[in-house]
Parts: sequence; structure tokens; C-alpha cells
Amino acid sequence: MTGLYVAISPHGFGHTTRTCSIVAALQTLMPDLPVTIVTTAPQWLIDSYLTQPYHYRPVSLDVGVVQTDGLQMDKLATLLKLKELIAQQEKLVETEVKYIKSQGISLVFADMPPLAIAIARSVGIPCWVSSNFGWDLIYQDWITELPEFQSIVAWIQDLYHRADLLLRQPFCESMPAFSNKIDVGLTGGTPKFSREQIYQKLSIDADRSVVLLSFGGLGLQSIPYQNLANFPDIHFLSFDCHAPQLHNLTIFSGKDLRPVDVMPICRGVITKPGYSTIAEACRLDIGIICLTRSGFAEGAYLIEGVQNYMNHHIISPEEFYQGDWQFLSLPFSLPKLTDRLDCQGEWTIANKIASFLK
Repeated sequence: MTGLYVAISPHGFGHTTRTCSIVAALQTLMPDLPVTIVTTAPQWLIDSYLTQPYHYRPVSLDVGVVQTDGLQMDKLATLLKLKELIAQQEKLVETEVKYIKSQGISLVFADMPPLAIAIARSVGIPCWVSSNFGWDLIYQDWITELPEFQSIVAWIQDLYHRADLLLRQPFCESMPAFSNKIDVGLTGGTPKFSREQIYQKLSIDADRSVVLLSFGGLGLQSIPYQNLANFPDIHFLSFDCHAPQLHNLTIFSGKDLRPVDVMPICRGVITKPGYSTIAEACRLDIGIICLTRSGFAEGAYLIEGVQNYMNHHIISPEEFYQGDWQFLSLPFSLPKLTDRLDCQGEWTIANKIASFLK
């Protein structure tokens, strides 16, 4: 049997979780398929989505954006890291080509390192990409401030243009660099437990109103936890190990429970613009309270998706950090559109990969 090489951006956790939801579906269809996961994202995160064996290859093929937390970006550090990556490109490609040939791999699947396409081309096998945006979208907004990003964007677009297929996920930009595109539905994980089991695991009464604070793998600095005292009738959930001990706050590890596992008991999720959290909440019809985000162009597409398809509040960072969170006392704004998005994207992609590999 041929194998699959899965290259994932280590930027945050969202690329890993949405791609692993696809791999999980594929392993259901092809349980004996040899799968290599190529990323420096933590292996425990991958394990939280995959139950079948895979090979973990901790190689970084992507930079994404250097960040201090889920909102704060370091553009200059990102540029320097990208220049380092490009300088190492020839060696990286050579090493990965040797690995792929040694394993008999016949397809590269990427979310969404441009180098994955160069690797596949060098081997002579297809590369399929799946995402809702490309890194060229992010970096081209930074060219005015740092003109060296111009050559980075051109490098990325040239590689994206060479991809054999883009499986474009919702809340997306046009992704014009890709010449062959198929639109798919929302991707994401499925809760592992019933509502009753989650209430029991978290020792929360089933009649309590619950709100999840979820800000991705990088979290947020200085979350204003003092505001929780204004809402004694709401029980809050957080993955922040630095959060204070409060009577109406439960802190837990993402290694024990994933955001998607606890969402079914939540009336809402407070989050930043991030595809995976928003997509998993949308699939479960959970309301979203979403901060706006400047300087990261994907954010506008995610906010538009939230407004179109979900019960929501859109709040500014100032409202979140300096306000009293009275948005929690207000009814959600209703979605602009009545159509429901396709929520089977991971299965659509998995079936397509399985058909190719069989």
C-alpha cells in the first residue's frame, strides 16, 4: 500500500486540528494506510484527534507568523524566520525527498506549507493543499511596512501555483495563486463524549449556563478574569493554566479535553478569529463571541463567516480587555444567511484522498 505525507503548518494549533480531523476520517476509511504527519506542532495535540497509528516527523516546513500570543504578531521576526527557511530550502527539500522515496509515499497533502509543493514536485508525485487562506494573503498586507515581504509573497505564489489541487475550506479568500480548486465543507473534530459525561467530568450542574474561553494554541496574555465575578450565574471554562482559581471557572488541559469536546454544553465561546474553533462551534450550532483582529488578513473572512452563519457577538479588543463584558447579558445577533454550511468537509476530503490512493 502506498503512503500519505501530511505537511502541516506549525502556526498555532488550528492547522493541526483541522488537518488531523481529515486524517482521522481517512484512517476510518483506510485503517492500514501508512501516514506520516510532518509538523513541529506538539504530538499530544495530534494524538487528541488520531486514534490510529501514524509516524510523527517533527520537521518544520513553514513559519506562519511569529506571535507572542493569539493576537500579537512580530512581523520582523516572521520575515527573518522566512528568510532562514528559504536559505535552507534546498537542504530541506533534499532530505524530505529522500524520506518520501524511502517510504513509497504517493501523495503529499498540505495545510499549507509552500515547501510541501516543492518537495512533491521534486519527487514527481501530486501535492494537494487544503486551507481557507494562503500565506501570501497575510504577508502581502505587510509589504508597505516591510518591502522585503514582496519577494516572499512571489516565492509563495509561485509554489502555490504548482499545486495539483486546492481543497478550499469555507470562510475563505479567493486564493488566486491556485489554478485548480474544489470547495468543500467545514472541517473539524467531533465531540468524544455526551453532554451528560462532560457535565460529570467537569463537575458542573447541568442547569448551569456555560461559556468557553478558547484562544488557540498561543492563548492570550492578560485575560481580564476579574470580569468573571460580574457573572456568578455563568460557569466559565478555560485552557489557561495561568488562570486564577475562581468559583465560577474550571481550568483544564487540552490534553484531557479538546475545545470541541466541551462545546456541546456551552451557550457560547469567546474566542479570537481562528478557523478551527469557529468551524467546530459552527458545526455544533454554538454561538460565538469573537474579537476582531487587525494586521492578519484572514480575520476579515472569518468574521464575515461568523456574521453570515452563526449566532454571534463581534467585539473589539478594547471591549474585551477594558470593558465589563456586558455583551454576555445581551442576546446574540442572528446570522445574516439562513442557509446552513456543509459540515462534512473532512469526509469529502478523506474520500477523495482514499479514491486516489486505492
